[in-house]
Amino acid sequence: MLTRKIAVAALTVAVLSAGEAKYGLPAPTPEQVKAWDISIGPDGAGLPEGSGTSTEGKDVYERRCKRCHGANAAGGDEVPLVGGKGSLPTAKPLKTVGSYWPYATTLYDYTSRAMPFKNPGTLTPNQTYAVVAYILHLNGIIGEKEVMNAKTLPQVRMPNRDGFIADPRATGPRKTQGRR
Repeated sequence: MLTRKIAVAALTVAVLSAGEAKYGLPAPTPEQVKAWDISIGPDGAGLPEGSGTSTEGKDVYERRCKRCHGANAAGGDEVPLVGGKGSLPTAKPLKTVGSYWPYATTLYDYTSRAMPFKNPGTLTPNQTYAVVAYILHLNGIIGEKEVMNAKTLPQVRMPNRDGFIADPRATGPRKTQGRR
């Protein structure tokens, strides 16, 4: 956590000093930079207050997501968000939320910061929890009435959670070996 705070502070200084002079844009305020610090880990650290269900998420999805991801998240202009179960070991794996993603919190994090594509970061926490619940429900991972929030979302067991190997290296700066 301390490393993350140091990184955010360093980014703040870099952005504030480079913004206006180099790009002709006003430098962001420290409050704006803090608002961008929205990483959410697998354990749910950083998840905001709020909640949503699949039923609520269907409405959000229909209005904000369907155009790109298609009816029932089966794919449209963008890749499908559902399906692909059992396809990972095949020659043509379909990597979807339900078949590939290891953590439900990653879905919240990505949706919160990057969606909708043409207007990212505009969903409220309640809308994000709701659309995440809808996508998880469409993949058969949670029930239609289950409430997703900062407590329940990290407890969701994704089908491919054990399909990834943890990085055994220590966190922080890597030590170099041999020549520099």
